[in-house]
Amino acid sequence: MAEPEPKSMDRAIAESFDIESLPEVFRDDPYPVYRALRTHAPVKRMRNGSYFLTRYNDLQTVYRASTSYSSDKKQEFRPKFGDSPLYDHHTTSLVFNDPPLHTRVRKLISGALTPRAIAGMEPSLTALVDRLLDRIAGRPSTDLIADFASAIPVEVIGNLLGVPAGEREPLRDWSLAILGALEPVVSPLAQDAGNRAVRDFLAYLDGLAADRRAHPGDPDKDVLTRLIQGEPDGERLTAPELLHNCIFLLNAGHETTTNLIGNGLVALHDHPAERRKLVENPGLIKTAVEEILRFDSSNQLGNRISVEPTEVGGVAMPAGTRVTLCIGAANRDPSIFPEPDKLDIARTPNRHLAFGTGIHQCAGMSLARLEGAVAIGGFLRRFPNYTLTEPPVRGGRVRFRGYLSVPCSPSVAG
Repeated sequence: MAEPEPKSMDRAIAESFDIESLPEVFRDDPYPVYRALRTHAPVKRMRNGSYFLTRYNDLQTVYRASTSYSSDKKQEFRPKFGDSPLYDHHTTSLVFNDPPLHTRVRKLISGALTPRAIAGMEPSLTALVDRLLDRIAGRPSTDLIADFASAIPVEVIGNLLGVPAGEREPLRDWSLAILGALEPVVSPLAQDAGNRAVRDFLAYLDGLAADRRAHPGDPDKDVLTRLIQGEPDGERLTAPELLHNCIFLLNAGHETTTNLIGNGLVALHDHPAERRKLVENPGLIKTAVEEILRFDSSNQLGNRISVEPTEVGGVAMPAGTRVTLCIGAANRDPSIFPEPDKLDIARTPNRHLAFGTGIHQCAGMSLARLEGAVAIGGFLRRFPNYTLTEPPVRGGRVRFRGYLSVPCSPSVAG
């Protein structure tokens, strides 16, 4: 019997796709599925009545229509989480809210992440990366995630919030548990772990905030002090808003940056010509980071709900329609990116959507870019011939794409 034509296979893939019922292979490599959807069902209706969008221009339409589409998740998360710590957290944090709460919190956070403030972080970030690389250099093998990628944002966010160095160990596990509950389908075990992490994190932050009120830091550098003190015009966060948005800062700044660094080093390993080009031309690190963000986006999915009748990609949607924005698919849309499945570290222009766009564009994107450039650039300078010694282990998640483990031999040249 003849093999089915690739086009007919793609059509079948698109027709059968459902975000709440995904095969394991999708978590390893979702991009063939995204391609099939973009071609045959770019505005794909799910069994639950929501729509899954995969074209770049359709995502742009939704991102820019901030008055037609809401980021508020109370309606969606109440049946999913019930009356729980996870519900309280995810409906109070910056990313899942609309103005005026979104505006108030973003203004306070952005005030501590000015270009000048971020530039001032570079020396300490470079020193941190160098210390981690010194440790790796003394070992025959290492894990790119545990020993390098995940250690960097924990320290950076810990510094921003003024978390004492000896108290940072639980932060990564709390972050993984809380973000794991944002998957399209969440098991009872994952929900329990997420709720426990929110409770533990809130209890810790409550004590940290009390100490900071008694002993304020520099609000231009200490985000927790800035959030506590508010704006000169008297704008303040409530106690729950303060604590939940500190959790959000860790989660947003930690997991996606870990994935950026890990995904980038694996992608460069798998594309030796591009790695060699970057080693020989370190000045390309900024465009390389942008290409890594596009090629294997740390954050693959976003969500909105329509607040009025709208139309996307020729499909009419009534008010109350939930839409999933597939950032990973849009970032490989061939109508925007020539040869989208090719890693090109010198690609320009590169208008990827890894940080979203519009009023919800990532407030910490400049810091993430700096962390990615210093970490990946530093690793390549020290270990230009690194090799992966075993297949990397993916995190098994759909929304946040990254690795749990990447066994590696540094293989220093010379």
